[in-house]
Amino acid sequence: MSAAMSMTTPTPLSNVAPAIVLDKVNKWYGAMHVLRDVTLTVGQKEKVVVCGPSGSGKSTMIRCINRLETHQEGKIIVDGTELTDDLRALDTIRREVGMVFQSFNLFPHLTILENCTLAPIWVRKMPKAEAEELAMSYLRRVKIPEQAKKYPGQLSGGQQQRVAIARALCMKPKIMLFDEPTSALDPEMIKEVLDTMIGLAETGMTMVCVTHEMGFAKKVADRVVFMDRGEVVEAGPPRELFDNPQTDRLKLFLSQILKDH
Repeated sequence: MSAAMSMTTPTPLSNVAPAIVLDKVNKWYGAMHVLRDVTLTVGQKEKVVVCGPSGSGKSTMIRCINRLETHQEGKIIVDGTELTDDLRALDTIRREVGMVFQSFNLFPHLTILENCTLAPIWVRKMPKAEAEELAMSYLRRVKIPEQAKKYPGQLSGGQQQRVAIARALCMKPKIMLFDEPTSALDPEMIKEVLDTMIGLAETGMTMVCVTHEMGFAKKVADRVVFMDRGEVVEAGPPRELFDNPQTDRLKLFLSQILKDH
């Protein structure tokens, strides 16, 4: 375990502070111990893919990073600010961290453009015209500017997920978190969302992505983290992890993933 844990610290990309630090994080749901001494450091501009079987704690971990879930033990530090019950610190962190979920969480009664401008106008106090210009630039980046005046219900699932990514980017976050962003999509829509995420990775954005898309992990990730039963079991560069798994748990997981694909 010590070897695996030592691999959870990345090679420093610069002398700046890490984007995310989890230090011996524990979380329980009642008697269920869902995160067990999770230790992980994500460097600035690093792309980390988190994988593991269902119930391994990976989504809980990523939701703890912007305090959608609270941890009971250990430390989580995001962009130099520790996550505590201090609401001002939480506001600071949430301004810098964008999140994209399995479900798109778009407001059905607002147009695509309105969905994207809502937070910049209300949270960042951005003038409406500036927010709309920013939103259109990100809708162009995710290749759906022509959908701006439509409502979410008029778009496909893949298009809605790309809107969710554009909406998160409109807050100009330093870090993007993705919680299984393609798991609710039909197979033909998965590629368009993954292509959007690959494009985002190429801009140098710090990203942590929970996904089963191993092709995406091989193409984009600086590091893959494998979780099982609430623990970080192994972590390392994609090629190293996939070609030479060190634990029986990872070997079993990879054999199941390859069989399913």
